[in-house]
Amino acid sequence: MTDAKLVLASGNAGKLAELQAMLDGRGIEVLPQSAFDLPAAPETAPTFVENALIKARHVAGATGLPALADDSGLCVDALDGAPGVHSARYAGEHGNDDANNARLLSELSGLGADQRGAHFHCTVVLVRHADDPDPSIAQGRWAGRILDLPQGEGGFGYDPLFWVPEENASAAELAPDRKNRISHRGQAMRALLALLGPA
Repeated sequence: MTDAKLVLASGNAGKLAELQAMLDGRGIEVLPQSAFDLPAAPETAPTFVENALIKARHVAGATGLPALADDSGLCVDALDGAPGVHSARYAGEHGNDDANNARLLSELSGLGADQRGAHFHCTVVLVRHADDPDPSIAQGRWAGRILDLPQGEGGFGYDPLFWVPEENASAAELAPDRKNRISHRGQAMRALLALLGPA
């Protein structure tokens, strides 16, 4: 897929920046959902893949253009996979990173490092039109653990609390290009681009 227009079905500025960087050089004009003044689709499904499909079909239907959607979140072992698909609104208000992080720390209070295993999950979906019967779907998983206190100034969401052992750093301490190479979203996007073929 080259020399085309594609709408990113997201209003999250952090996600938009990461996804646009990953699509750079593909000959694709990337348009944010905000360029069409579209309301967010209701994310009512219990899984990442279903929510990504809801978002992609919503945007493709409203714009008449191919749409790329991402649904991702943090899954914590000790919380049976929570916050999961509710990651962005874990504390009640959608997109309030500070409140979400505070609730997560409260939920894990008293647990040692060996009980704080977690992973970020990302599903990306590309639909060529709203009724695409064969959407391209790819997924990524990034393992780590949850810190006791935030660490680092970069990234967004739960990044300051997500420790990446192989990097000896939190996700918020990684340079953006490094994070894009190893993160759940980076893994999912590379898998999706492989499905789409050469640039």
